[in-house]
Amino acid sequence: MKEHHEHRQQIEDNKTLAFRATLHCVIGCGTGDILGLVIGTILNLAVIPTMIIAIILGFVGGYSLTMIPLLRRGFNFINATKITVVGETASILFMEAGENLSAFIIPGVLMAGLLTPLFWIGMIISIIAGFVAAYPVNYFMISRGLSKGHGHH
Repeated sequence: MKEHHEHRQQIEDNKTLAFRATLHCVIGCGTGDILGLVIGTILNLAVIPTMIIAIILGFVGGYSLTMIPLLRRGFNFINATKITVVGETASILFMEAGENLSAFIIPGVLMAGLLTPLFWIGMIISIIAGFVAAYPVNYFMISRGLSKGHGHH
């Protein structure tokens, strides 16, 4: 009975860690994505170049939220980069896929002006879609010991 309780507690702990890791990813990736979409919109770029900028800045934002604390704790750049790439890439890939696919399929959102409700509602929906896409990846990685749920911060 005690083993069953410990197993259930471990599952709950993993869910909590996965939620926190995914929220961490949303903050970094979402910020980078929105910045990329704002830049693309201000520069009046077409949809694909705007999405490329958003994806690149999404990765930069996601990686930065992990690398900066590691560097501050004394990790050298190469080790911080390795830890970040291994621990974050899958989550960011799924987050980006969810965000960009939803932004792409919501009619008109990528062509909407920055000051329109459609743009910002679309961004909120896209960020939620990115969270939903990345959460299972983070849960899988944490439950298999492939990630510490950002415990190195």
